[in-house]
Amino acid sequence: MNMIEALTAARPGSGKTRAAAPARRRLLDQDWRRLACAGAVLAVGQVFIALTGMPVTFDRRLLIDPILSLGYLALLWLPPVVGNWVGREQVLEGMAAYAKGGRDVVAGAMAGLLGNLGLTLLVLGITHFDVRDPLVHWSPQLLGILEFDQSVWLGALVWPAIGAATGALGGAMHWMGDKTARTMVLALSTVFAAAVLESVIVDLSQGFHIEAVSDWLYGPQRGLTLAATAVIVAVAVAASAGFSWARAASGRTAPQASAQPDAAGAGSLPAQTAWRRIPARKLLGWAFAPAAIIVLPLFLGRLTNELLANVGLFILLALGLNIIVGLAGILDLGYVAFFAVGGYSVAVLTSPGSPRFDPEIPWFGALFAAMLLAGLAGLLIGAPVIRMRGDYLAVVTLGFGEIIRILLLSDWLSGTFNGAQGITNIPGVEVFGLATVRGFEPRSVLYLVLFFCAIAIYVSWRLENSRIGRAWMAVREDESVAEAMGVDTVSAKIMAFVTGAVLGSFSGAILSAKVGSVFPHSFAIIVSIVILVVVIFGGMGNIAGVVAGAVVLIGVLGGPNQPGLLQEFAEYKILIYGALLVWMMLQRPEGLIPSARRARELQANDVNQDAWLRAQPAGRATDDAGGTSDRGRP
Repeated sequence: MNMIEALTAARPGSGKTRAAAPARRRLLDQDWRRLACAGAVLAVGQVFIALTGMPVTFDRRLLIDPILSLGYLALLWLPPVVGNWVGREQVLEGMAAYAKGGRDVVAGAMAGLLGNLGLTLLVLGITHFDVRDPLVHWSPQLLGILEFDQSVWLGALVWPAIGAATGALGGAMHWMGDKTARTMVLALSTVFAAAVLESVIVDLSQGFHIEAVSDWLYGPQRGLTLAATAVIVAVAVAASAGFSWARAASGRTAPQASAQPDAAGAGSLPAQTAWRRIPARKLLGWAFAPAAIIVLPLFLGRLTNELLANVGLFILLALGLNIIVGLAGILDLGYVAFFAVGGYSVAVLTSPGSPRFDPEIPWFGALFAAMLLAGLAGLLIGAPVIRMRGDYLAVVTLGFGEIIRILLLSDWLSGTFNGAQGITNIPGVEVFGLATVRGFEPRSVLYLVLFFCAIAIYVSWRLENSRIGRAWMAVREDESVAEAMGVDTVSAKIMAFVTGAVLGSFSGAILSAKVGSVFPHSFAIIVSIVILVVVIFGGMGNIAGVVAGAVVLIGVLGGPNQPGLLQEFAEYKILIYGALLVWMMLQRPEGLIPSARRARELQANDVNQDAWLRAQPAGRATDDAGGTSDRGRP
């Protein structure tokens, strides 16, 4: 039987052909080299996680009381991921597709078994050798976790079995189908989210006076109870089934759009108001979101309000950097300079402890001055580097960010900025003489942050859909083509720097009033890196993506100097930021919630690359539209 006969079979009673059932393979028909490599990578990853001290540090946080802590989860999540990866096969054009089945489960189990043998060797190594001099986490505490506080041989034998079981679960996700796999992932993610958001849920239950709900959900050691875990899994499974049914029902009953012109002669679109063309769910969301944002802080505790205020500050910074990087395509690694300009400008103009100038003007007047100074700083930084591109631009902006911090620390300007001692005794924000926003009142700070976030979101949205916004996107896609088409690239870049600087100054001004002091170490270069990670992770060029990135990263992990929901991650947050950034670049370069234009750009690059790889011997490749491409073989 040739290739065509293997892939297609004639349907009885018709002249058409249909694809044959995918062939099945035996359980031991494996790619042993791939399995060995996967097991070795998993073993190295497990030993690395253990020797960084994550299991010991995270073991203090219970997820499911009393069976699972965050420390054990740090050692349990990698085998199913590797087991799922081993079962993935790329089926190219002309290749036979094989059915998923027990072979994938066996492959995942074997990869997990081989990988967790690394933990077995680690258990035996800690027992018989003492190398704590180079490896500080080679400790009895780690050994206690790896042996389940029982015996060495129990840990040495159980970890390979756990690896085989969890790896088999990852491989079985190919077998069980996409719908079942999505349901499983949704259930596990919901349980993890409920466990992580314990402080928020407890705050809400206290605010709404339903403490009985949080008492039933969480045990005495802050972990989910077994009964609550079972109920959450059942609700997640039911919700997934309901969404699938609703999606199928809407697909069956969706009305066909009429292509007939309107009787009034208003072209092909009906003559109706703009708001009637907006989907009802979006109108409901637009009406519900502001009400929830205004009302919800009233029922939150100090901890959650403080956490959300920190997230809002990074949203302001990320929105400003999104204009520079996401819309204009300018890689700015010194964005913290504008953050510092806003903070120190307000500090100098409002604090009575300012060393040289102490005008003590109201906060809103100082904010206006900070906006002007930040715009001037954006102009001064942007003008010299405006002709640079790529890596050169990134290095120069990085240098400008460090120059600002060093100037604030220098003895030359210590008479103005007080050097390393910073500026203290910064007053709060007086709102029209009716209230004063201070740092020890997180709820009032949160409302102030939300107000400026709303302004920044509106400004970003209007600019994105304006003439200057289209010029920024043209420069981002191809600066040479944009200049040839008549776009003033110099003005567009400078405008991006100035606008991003003004939005960044909002966050610095609020931070100085919130904390009551500013210091040079608050504006280190790591702040720029974290903001860039937030923009890339959320989705460059998309406002919703930037907000989501700040909520997920800053809310859960925390900022460089700010705590998150998982305070146990404090010493590992930079490592996790880097790992997330690498994973995002490899698996989802468009971001968590990408803009439609950005996603099309990246997908077009992938399509062009695939077309080049599939180029015919004649040197011409077929594109998606059915035409041909001149991109031939070299």
